[in-house]
Amino acid sequence: MSSNKTNINLWKRIAQIAGIFAFVISVILIINYAQYKTIDPVNTELINSLVENLNHNPADSLLRQQIRTVDLLSRKAYFTNQWQVRTGGYLLLLSLAVLVIAMQIIKSNTPKEVVVGETENSFLEQKNARKWISISGIVLVGIALFLALLTHNDLSNEFTIASMKDGGVDAPVENKVSDNETVIIKDSSEKEDIVLNDDTEKAEEVEEVVSNTKEQAQEVKTEKKIVAETNEKKAVVEPEKKLSEYPSEEEIIGNHPSFRGPGGNGISYRKNIPISWDATTGDNVVWKVEIPLHGYNSPIIWEDKIFVSGANSAQREVYCIDRNSGKILWTGEVKDIEGSPATSPEVTEDTGQAAPSLTTDGRRVYAIFANGDIIAFDMEGNRVWARNLGDPNNHYGHSSSLMLYQNVLIVQYDIKKSPKVMGLDFSTGKTLWETPRKVKVSWASPVVVNTGNRTEVILFAEPSVDSYDPLTGKLNWSVKCTYGEVGPSVAYADGLVFAVNEYAKLVAIKTGENPEILWESTDYMSDVPSPVATEELMFMATSYGVYLCYDAKTGDILWEQENDNGFYSSPMMVEGKIYLMDMQGIMHIFKASREYESIGDCPLGEDGMTTPAFADGKIYIRGNKHLFCIGK
Repeated sequence: MSSNKTNINLWKRIAQIAGIFAFVISVILIINYAQYKTIDPVNTELINSLVENLNHNPADSLLRQQIRTVDLLSRKAYFTNQWQVRTGGYLLLLSLAVLVIAMQIIKSNTPKEVVVGETENSFLEQKNARKWISISGIVLVGIALFLALLTHNDLSNEFTIASMKDGGVDAPVENKVSDNETVIIKDSSEKEDIVLNDDTEKAEEVEEVVSNTKEQAQEVKTEKKIVAETNEKKAVVEPEKKLSEYPSEEEIIGNHPSFRGPGGNGISYRKNIPISWDATTGDNVVWKVEIPLHGYNSPIIWEDKIFVSGANSAQREVYCIDRNSGKILWTGEVKDIEGSPATSPEVTEDTGQAAPSLTTDGRRVYAIFANGDIIAFDMEGNRVWARNLGDPNNHYGHSSSLMLYQNVLIVQYDIKKSPKVMGLDFSTGKTLWETPRKVKVSWASPVVVNTGNRTEVILFAEPSVDSYDPLTGKLNWSVKCTYGEVGPSVAYADGLVFAVNEYAKLVAIKTGENPEILWESTDYMSDVPSPVATEELMFMATSYGVYLCYDAKTGDILWEQENDNGFYSSPMMVEGKIYLMDMQGIMHIFKASREYESIGDCPLGEDGMTTPAFADGKIYIRGNKHLFCIGK
């Protein structure tokens, strides 16, 4: 009996300590919230003020250094505050758990007392007092947890906005396979690659006959039109020859079919690209055309056709433009899609409703918008299929571009609720596979590369860089390496994946069966532009105006340059040169070499934040209003 009483007293003491600890933590969390509302730990007003001053005095090197110093202090303040809030919340929950366990043990081991006589009223008063103390404690703890969550989220949003303003403009945008990774396979079917004969190269616009009658009829119509047009040009076309099911590697690298070129890796294989123009005077501007609806997606190219999209809260459209004349050949309306929301989601002005770039395989062109609508048109502008993927649900607007591999349309859908990567059948839009992802919201885009033994699709989002099989969605590998909201896509070269995120770090990951981080750096980081790499070098730009070159194998900085304007456009490499456009539309061209050598700075005449596309002898640039063709 004495031993039981001792145990009860011990648990009473534990309960008291846990209760006092929970009370203290709750008070600290509430005070922390009050301090956050009165004292800004991120100091956004100071950062923004310094950046605004730099815009007026771009040559002030001392001011640049002050910005970097304040920026570094802000990072430390942000992560310290976030750690304090998270740790306080965890400690509060732990103390509550200990308190509840102790109270249960005390209750189960305390014999019930019969209350009689004069002590009854006193007992009831004590019981009521304990009841109200418990209710007050629960309310206090609830308020503390709510304010902790509010502090964490508000600070994260404020810090993100501050970081995106570094360039002077608000921004849009275990080292093993997890045992719990699940892959959902739907409507999967094997497809053979039908190789295109050499003598059918001039029949590439003839639509392949597919399973349903409607598409067969459309193909016949398309074939007749192509034959008629070709006969007018006195060329020979054999309509019975069909395109292969999906394009060969030679066809892909011979075009610019997606954001940042073939595979989305930032490299173009075109030739004779111009290095000098001035759109303000018209020098070397072949044509320019105004795009009816605004969009921040970059142009893509298949042979003589360019594709972009535009949208506002009421309309969504896809445009096909003649590459040689600038004439808009057709406009595809995106409407009457089952499941499409009645109202468009709220997005920031500098992301908009049409941020993701399109992709094409020369058979169809595919587009996705901020409301989750995804659609495919044939090359003549006829709608093939459309569906809604659900609300993308993020606080800037959806901006992950589309990517193709063989018969699979790859969609990175890293949204707030149920993030995932999807593989859709390119001819029907049906889901072939769907892989859930344990990541946070990301605005990066898929990159498809051959790493030697296999083709992989590589995605980037907090907390990891992940590789998947593009045909099945199976996770190949995952490396945890980042935190924060991810905007840049990765770059790949010679077995290395380069991933960078603002207020986190830059990492080089060695791929293979046991991927590992080769090196990492925190000197310069990007929140929007994606890097590009060769076997020896890696090039990167920041939104606040610095662009630089790293040794790809060691991470050493070989050179760095400061620009008066920031960058949202990603650097593109072509013919041993880097093309990098700043936010005022000035294209900076320099050699892809270990020493900086400028080739030229070419103005567009209007602001721009997109990434250029290339064809032999031409470069195509989308400004904020017009699409430009640059050439001789």
